[in-house]
Amino acid sequence: MGELAIELKGIDKSFGLVHANKDINLKVRKGTIHGIIGENGAGKSTLMSILYGFYQADRGEILVDGRPIDIRDPNTAISAGIGMVHQHFMLVENFTVLENVMLGAEESWILNAGITKARSELKRLEKEYALEVDPDAVIEELPVGLQQRVEILKALYRKADILILDEPTGVLTPAEADHLFRILGQLKAQGKTVILITHKLREIMAITDEVSVMRRGEMVATRQTNKTSVEELAELMVGRRVLLRVEKGEARPGAVKLSVKDLTVRDSRGVTMVDDVSFDLRAGEIVGIAGVAGNGQSELLEAIAGIRRAVAGSVELNGRAIDVTGHADPAELRQRGLAHVPEDRHHVGLVLKFEESENAILGYHDDPKYRKGLLLDIDAIRADAEDNIRKYDIRPPNARLKTANFSGGNQQKIVLAREMERDPDVLIIGQPTRGVDVGAIEFIHRRIIEMRDQGKAVLLVSVELDEIRALSDRILVMFAGRVVGEREPDASEGEIGLLMAGVEGPKEAAQ
Repeated sequence: MGELAIELKGIDKSFGLVHANKDINLKVRKGTIHGIIGENGAGKSTLMSILYGFYQADRGEILVDGRPIDIRDPNTAISAGIGMVHQHFMLVENFTVLENVMLGAEESWILNAGITKARSELKRLEKEYALEVDPDAVIEELPVGLQQRVEILKALYRKADILILDEPTGVLTPAEADHLFRILGQLKAQGKTVILITHKLREIMAITDEVSVMRRGEMVATRQTNKTSVEELAELMVGRRVLLRVEKGEARPGAVKLSVKDLTVRDSRGVTMVDDVSFDLRAGEIVGIAGVAGNGQSELLEAIAGIRRAVAGSVELNGRAIDVTGHADPAELRQRGLAHVPEDRHHVGLVLKFEESENAILGYHDDPKYRKGLLLDIDAIRADAEDNIRKYDIRPPNARLKTANFSGGNQQKIVLAREMERDPDVLIIGQPTRGVDVGAIEFIHRRIIEMRDQGKAVLLVSVELDEIRALSDRILVMFAGRVVGEREPDASEGEIGLLMAGVEGPKEAAQ
């Protein structure tokens, strides 16, 4: 099998009544890229958090390079040669690259001496691992792909031989993702060990040597990547066969339901995030907006939904104007047939301390069917919530459970059920499957197509280019706040990827 970098034996972890990891055994060979996949709530993040010292196991043993080690905190993990690149970067945005790399590892009370040494070491690491980035650049001025490189450099600067990467391509363009894979290949060639957590099965097949599958807190299988398939891995993850492609018929676009003209939106700093954007959305079609996160998609959806004020332009819903530059009322827009699934379910879509049934009526609590005189009809609210739980396979099936106790994928289903079941004319969705496992993705995609086929107009924003291409009838590409192109869904990934990067290249032949 080869020498082991990591071995986990009998790892067991519970949080109250939730048994997150059940007697987990895992072996990761040195100098390999090892994938870990599983449904939301399968226990992947808990297991890696135990390895990195965020949590301590209730039972079990961790071996690093064949030696047992008690990892009580991240500092212990770092000392053992383990580094972690988090899905949400742990960088100080107004610090430079060099300052972020040094932070917490200064090595000397004489700062200038430490800076000189760090600069020299950073230059060596950049050259050795093809991780070039300006050491004096300020983090907030760097694109996300370069910020991710800084996170990797931080770990390497701390002498990490084992790197854990959590959903590393979620914020990258296809070209940036390809470059990351080249970096990971270089790390492997230099003898580093990489543990990759991702829900993207194609990435697993493209880059890993071995892959371990978790389901409901247990380790159910480990496969050599070249001896398995996407179909087998999906079935192992979910426990049943999964449809991995989106099946849909031809769209039958009808009347214009949403019309956006010359819309301009600025953020709280006064920076223009949506720059003179215009498009129409028709009944019975899905229009996808492709783009790297941070190019104005979020602000566009918020302006249309009435939760962010525009500085110019106009929006019409069902032929009637929305006061986007004044005081658009989200509650009124809901009554007029607009439903909104926000990108950030934690901060905008849900109140995590509320019960599932309470979140299931957020924004719709004035509906007469939920009222009993001046009071809320709790029985009616819970009955509706339980109906949605059955329809959307929300787990656990408990309308009284605090929403914080559901996995990310099930939290997403709560939001989707709330908005989709209102029979809207226009549905705007931000990142419908962010952090969602393959089984839930299949369900969500099928439900979006059903909405389209019922004559609903769907505006879809996603950083997942495969998702945009699979679901959309038309694709608008945003870069730096502007719509820089419109493409058919059969346009190649390369062509759309160039537009996402702000490059208007020649059109490639449709695939």
